[in-house]
Amino acid sequence: MILGRALIAGQDKYVKINDDKVEILNGDIFGEINSSGKLLPLSEVKLLPPVLPSKIICVGLNYRDHIDEFKHQLPEEPVIFLKPPTAVIGPLDVIILPQESRRVDYEGELAVVIKKEGRNLKEEEARDFILGYTCANDVTARDLQRKDGQWTRGKSFDTFCPLGPWIVTDIDPDHLEIETYLNGELRQKSNTSKMLFHPYFLVSFISKVMTLKPGDVILTGTPSGVGKLAEGDTVEVKISAIGSLRNFVKV
Repeated sequence: MILGRALIAGQDKYVKINDDKVEILNGDIFGEINSSGKLLPLSEVKLLPPVLPSKIICVGLNYRDHIDEFKHQLPEEPVIFLKPPTAVIGPLDVIILPQESRRVDYEGELAVVIKKEGRNLKEEEARDFILGYTCANDVTARDLQRKDGQWTRGKSFDTFCPLGPWIVTDIDPDHLEIETYLNGELRQKSNTSKMLFHPYFLVSFISKVMTLKPGDVILTGTPSGVGKLAEGDTVEVKISAIGSLRNFVKV
């Protein structure tokens, strides 16, 4: 099933995507939903971020090639940090380059969307707490990240967490191709099978630190090939079995 959010006649609606059609839903995708019976062409609908999370938990250093790229040591446990909900934007929205930074990077990632509240979960329980998966871009002010010695400021500017275009509920996260394109040129290419820590393990690990809420998002890390964004760029994250998240870059 493919679920999302869309702007319909000025209202925020949950929708189900069927090929080139959007089916408007009644209810909440984290509770009870049913069809309104109304269908619209996908091409005529403005897709919104598929969820509005209470928090975005991000995982750093989860692909060996990215660790080598930045000359870090392999982590013994997941390295986690947070992005604020105010960083979230949707497909075709604009990433704003902040004046405070001279180096803003793209980082294409697989995102996990949490289905129901969970705390102290076992790894084998994690799947039952996952609604599905979407594409993400962990936009980063790299110079500020290095300057501060911790990651909050460099990761948290408004527009620094594009999500979308929708949530796919019935896929296996083990062997998904992940690619990032900058102005149509392939810059990142990997597979989720190369993660150090599996998404189910990450859900369990994080749930032992903080309670996961419906709609919360976990960004599972980026492969090598991260690079600089500039005004006028178009950046696109593609993940097999999910789709494409495209955003534009402005100052």
